[in-house]
Amino acid sequence: MFTEEELRDLEGLKRGSDFIEVKCGCTSKKYGDTVGKLRVFSNGQFLISCECTSVCDEEKLTPYEFEKHSGKEGTRKWKNRIWVMKNGKKVPLWRTALLKYYRHASNGANELVRMRAKRLFHRDEFIRCTKCKKERRFRLRTDKECRTYHDALKSRRWKCANWPYEK
Repeated sequence: MFTEEELRDLEGLKRGSDFIEVKCGCTSKKYGDTVGKLRVFSNGQFLISCECTSVCDEEKLTPYEFEKHSGKEGTRKWKNRIWVMKNGKKVPLWRTALLKYYRHASNGANELVRMRAKRLFHRDEFIRCTKCKKERRFRLRTDKECRTYHDALKSRRWKCANWPYEK
């Protein structure tokens, strides 16, 4: 999978039959370092087991999920933010040979299952009618529904007569 030279100075290196495991982490200004073990599989999948505290039981996190878990949620720059220890220094993943085997598709399937599980609800919004004082629910599932909601929100005197759905 990797040559000896590519893996020479990585700390916490363990080899399995179809993977390698190295010590990794992600640094947050607010929370400090979150340490874990990165497993790089021969099929291109990256999974991280978190070791931030003794009671943390997060395992099989994708790099994006690990970045989020460590408090660096946002721009998905995990290739820059997640580091491995090489010669006692924190080196971003993109500067190592570990990304040579990364395949987005292999990690995406794992991430999609978790994303679907997390999105079991929709963020609906409510606006109160200025005439009858009823609260009306606006579904926010499509661009058109979001536009309708934002137009109603801008209108300070919104009435149920302007309701986009069936009453």
